[in-house]
Amino acid sequence: MATVTADRGTRFGGRLRVVARATVARVATAGRRAPPDAPRRILIAHHLLLGDTLMLTALVAKLREQHRSAEIVMAVPELYAPLYAGAPYGLHAIGWSPHRPAASPLWRERHFDLAFVPGDNRFSWLALALGARWIVAFGGDRPGRKSWPVDELHDYPNAPAAWGDMVAELAAGPPPTAYDPRDWTPPPAEAPAKPSSPYAVLHVGASIALKRWEPARWKDLAARLAASGITPLWSAGSGEEALVQACDPEREYRSVAGTLGLAQVWHLLAGASVLVSPDTGVAHLGRVVGTPTVAIFGPGSATITGAGAFWRNVPYRAVTIDPFPCRDQRILFKREIPWVRRCARTLTECPHPRCMDAVTVDRVLGAITELGIAV
Repeated sequence: MATVTADRGTRFGGRLRVVARATVARVATAGRRAPPDAPRRILIAHHLLLGDTLMLTALVAKLREQHRSAEIVMAVPELYAPLYAGAPYGLHAIGWSPHRPAASPLWRERHFDLAFVPGDNRFSWLALALGARWIVAFGGDRPGRKSWPVDELHDYPNAPAAWGDMVAELAAGPPPTAYDPRDWTPPPAEAPAKPSSPYAVLHVGASIALKRWEPARWKDLAARLAASGITPLWSAGSGEEALVQACDPEREYRSVAGTLGLAQVWHLLAGASVLVSPDTGVAHLGRVVGTPTVAIFGPGSATITGAGAFWRNVPYRAVTIDPFPCRDQRILFKREIPWVRRCARTLTECPHPRCMDAVTVDRVLGAITELGIAV
């Protein structure tokens, strides 16, 4: 109980610090806020999950095309910062924690002409605290006080779209040029040992249990890939090693579960013939790297978190059963959007993911074949 209380105190203390500085900044700029014609410093303020963070690349690309000489800074969770060491699109990504904002170099950044808040509007307070003179975000977030610092609110589109493409629309101008893996310099990292033969990375982990595929299906997929001459290589995040054990109890194939940092995962994916993953952050990383990627969708929307327009040229396939009866919720980042169809239920509400069961091994193998890989 003491630890829980301390954690809550840390979270509250971090928010209080941000709000206090933001309030002072708002008073100081009262009556002088206006959209900039030629911003010199631009901020993207958020603390999103890995996949959502990587989908912001469309916004980064668009801002770079629209503002060639501007400095673009993006706040990212500390764990993800190494992926951006090569400064894709000239981006300066700075790791930070909402619990300890003053501990990050981000806290010392100042005087942004323009800021974008792509997800939770509570980070508009961070943008204001860092001296943003014009803040842009989506409307409709709840409660309304989250959006108090926002100067310009946009509606979500009224037609289905990928979230990365939606976020890019927060910035004025035409859509960005489609992504090319050459636009992103690989992060420096000690390259992990790789199989000498062609190999497939089978990433079985997912932070949401209802996005996980049955171990028996992973085992079957691995056996069929091995029979076609492609060596399976198990992958999962830290603390997910038991998921691999359930998929391969005899340990027929090598596992890197819980042993690699994200920058090392990048280099592992870069040498793979194919990546197969649930709809989770590693599937998005596969697209960034340019690895042929098959993403298995259950509760999530293959439209919202799929390739969309920006990622249209990367080798990628989404495998899903659509429509699925219980993929019927219309909420995205606490906004109700009429065309959204996804599911954010918990294990208490849905003890077993029938939507994942509906995706067969044959469907996944078919998607791999569509990518030009013989299996």
